[in-house]
Amino acid sequence: MDEPEPGPRPGFSRAAVTVLAVTAVVAVALDQWVKWLSTENLTEGEPVRILGGLIYLSLLRNSGAAFSFGSGYTWVFPVITLVVIGWITYMATKLRSLPWAVALGLVLGGALGNLGDRLFRAPSPFHGHVVDMFSLFGPYAEYFAVFNIADACLSVGVVLAVLLELTGRQRDGSRLVRKKAEKK
Repeated sequence: MDEPEPGPRPGFSRAAVTVLAVTAVVAVALDQWVKWLSTENLTEGEPVRILGGLIYLSLLRNSGAAFSFGSGYTWVFPVITLVVIGWITYMATKLRSLPWAVALGLVLGGALGNLGDRLFRAPSPFHGHVVDMFSLFGPYAEYFAVFNIADACLSVGVVLAVLLELTGRQRDGSRLVRKKAEKK
């Protein structure tokens, strides 16, 4: 049986919220910089092979999610992103855990990075196509979806959040402890 440690602390920690914010800002800045570099230096249809073909830099504009899933419903992605941003903002009001701050900051930064594309890139607001550029093992998503820094931040943030949940670490800084079954 799982029980929280005695006395979880209420409220938020300034340090945790600062880590969340800084992580998100760095993720967005890096994502937007790499997208700018890609649109300025790569040409669609002309992938660049690096690391012996482990990675290809392939400039693509994606109207959907991974593997262009949902490309006919581009407007849905900004709406989902706004819900995620609202949820993370709510979670920040109780945040006291630095590892959770990093996880939520990565998710927030990734969400904001792709939201910027959806809002401000062609063809139109709320229908913008996300700039993707990293393809693993093949130039055009033959083995894995073509992705960008925002996608990577989202993925790493979600994996970190799942690991934190599985290990019992709570957003308020407490930790679930397993009670050993009593022997009869």
